[in-house]
Amino acid sequence: MTQNADRLLPGAPGGSAARGRQATPAPHLPAPPDVPSSPHIPAPPEAGDVAARTAARTLAARTAGSTNEVRRLLDAGLAVAIRNGTSSRPRVADIVAEAGLSNDAFYRHFPSKDSLVAALIEEGSERLFSYAAHQMTKEPTPEGQVRRWVEVVLAQARGDVAESTLAVMWNGASSGGVDAGRHPAASRLATLLHAPFTALGSDNPEMDSRLAAHATLGTLFDFLWRRSDPTEAELDRVTRFCLRAVAGSPASDGP
Repeated sequence: MTQNADRLLPGAPGGSAARGRQATPAPHLPAPPDVPSSPHIPAPPEAGDVAARTAARTLAARTAGSTNEVRRLLDAGLAVAIRNGTSSRPRVADIVAEAGLSNDAFYRHFPSKDSLVAALIEEGSERLFSYAAHQMTKEPTPEGQVRRWVEVVLAQARGDVAESTLAVMWNGASSGGVDAGRHPAASRLATLLHAPFTALGSDNPEMDSRLAAHATLGTLFDFLWRRSDPTEAELDRVTRFCLRAVAGSPASDGP
């Protein structure tokens, strides 16, 4: 589902230099204009400052190392969740063992295993949204775009993707991070239907998109829990349902 975050800018310390006192320039290196000389307000580092460059390299290396650790923990958490299925939730000990990291590394990035599950859900939701948006651009007609959207959503119930989707969603619901039966990407996925529904004549594309998203994602959960793949006929039926919902809501019908 990653996933996936930044830096704190240091605040300028307050100074107590006497007003009106001129800065004493350093030999061959005058102080920048309007910057008073004070033991509490050091002059900005010059472009050739070795200390600043070294600090920047150190920070970049630490950032890269932290990103690598988080990636390993997310991948390990997903692997353990899939292995456990819907029978038991991953333990921190299992996750760090899978990642080849320590407990300290885990808690350096995540306050609890629930926060790691939340990150997995967030990452999966973002990937699903981006993939659906990309696939819909391949269709020139609004009907084709709706069909692509349905295909991408219900594809989450097929093969290995179904295993990971069910495991992560079950863990999210168990931790209280996800409402049971509600996909965390539902609202964002619904926005992808606004444009095609508008083109198809919907008088309220936002409402119609939400209804179509709830119906389709509810159907996805049915497939996941039954552990069955949606057939082409079922994809067609869900697509026709979404299209009929738009065609059957002329402005004269009212809310």
